[in-house]
Amino acid sequence: DEGVRIARVLVDDDVAVTDSLYTAGRRGTGATLFVEKIAGAATEEGAPLERVEAVARRVNERSRSFGVALGACTTPAKGSPTFDLPPGELELGVGIHGEPGRERRAMMTAREIADVAVEAVLDDLRPTGPVLALVNGMGGTPLLELYGFHAEVARVLGERGVPVARALVGNYVTSLDMAGCSVTLCEADEELLRLWDAPVRTAALRWGL
Repeated sequence: DEGVRIARVLVDDDVAVTDSLYTAGRRGTGATLFVEKIAGAATEEGAPLERVEAVARRVNERSRSFGVALGACTTPAKGSPTFDLPPGELELGVGIHGEPGRERRAMMTAREIADVAVEAVLDDLRPTGPVLALVNGMGGTPLLELYGFHAEVARVLGERGVPVARALVGNYVTSLDMAGCSVTLCEADEELLRLWDAPVRTAALRWGL
């Protein structure tokens, strides 16, 4: 409306669902972080809008995610959990807003969860080179547990022969107080790695400055 040129990039990295009562196509989850960081770095370099858009689309096309919920989030408007997840169960493939995923199972170990989540991502992404790896907390999982889960993710990737170029662990694409996490992998090339490593100073990401 103000005459500013824009471009839109849809992030749809979630491999847990394609279409359901709650979605139209795949959902956007952890790859949002990769898209915004890398596209932002391209912008900082002075790339034209068309180039920034193309880079953002490439990041999205090369990214896949899978989330797991150990508990529901509580929105201020509702004042109670947004979905019912009985004690001793978890939701595999949950969306960041509590949308249902693939299935519910009895509570699993971090090792078992990593096996399921990483295999789901790799079966869809099928990378042929190194990846950026994000273990993202949903908001209510302690950082210590996220790092423990990251160790299991690294184990699975090693067993599958997938090299990790960069890794990031923490609460970045969250869902208020939801307990759980997600795994996002992005197949990186030389340019994407350079843009990922570029200096950044935001509330969530700070390095290279």
